[in-house]
Amino acid sequence: MALPKHRVHRWSGIALLTPLLAWCLTGLVFLIQPGYGAAYEALPVRSYALTEPLTISPQEGWLEYRVLRSNLGTHVLVRSAAGWRNLDAATLAPFQADEQQRRALINDAIALKTERYGELLDSNAAPYLTSTGATISLQWNTLSLQQNGLDTRWIDRMYRVHYLQWTGIKPLDKVLGVCGLLLLILISVTGVRLLLRANSTGKDKPSVAPRS
Repeated sequence: MALPKHRVHRWSGIALLTPLLAWCLTGLVFLIQPGYGAAYEALPVRSYALTEPLTISPQEGWLEYRVLRSNLGTHVLVRSAAGWRNLDAATLAPFQADEQQRRALINDAIALKTERYGELLDSNAAPYLTSTGATISLQWNTLSLQQNGLDTRWIDRMYRVHYLQWTGIKPLDKVLGVCGLLLLILISVTGVRLLLRANSTGKDKPSVAPRS
């Protein structure tokens, strides 16, 4: 026996309540964007002025290049068809740096923002972990840094909640997303039909003349 429309509407609404609240709350956060600036701020490698005149002769295959002086020395960052390369300005050979030097480069970059990054922990694992819980990745060929703090990870989790990516298992999350959309369509259709039925019932009722 088929359920009455009002019961279908009620139970589908109850089933949709949790994801609907999640959509509303996370959507409000995305609209206001509290703390987004710090969570996704750029973390540039700290650069210094060149101490000596430098002449670079572009080689065949170079599409672009730029010169940057860090606390490790002077780099020539070159883009070719094969991608970016980090070269030593003195020899135009690949810039070599051991793990200690790379950590020194990161420490120099976060030194001006210790309230967010603190200091690097004694770990050689990449990405590098800081005392505040932030992680930092170093792309050596482009000499660029990417930071990911606790706030960044919380915002990323809210994105996953907003799009019903609750399990981390892509096939299952897709099923949850489709079920959520189907429930939304069902509650909308049954709600409209109940509204039309109520309007139709109201029109069919006989009017009663007011008593004098």
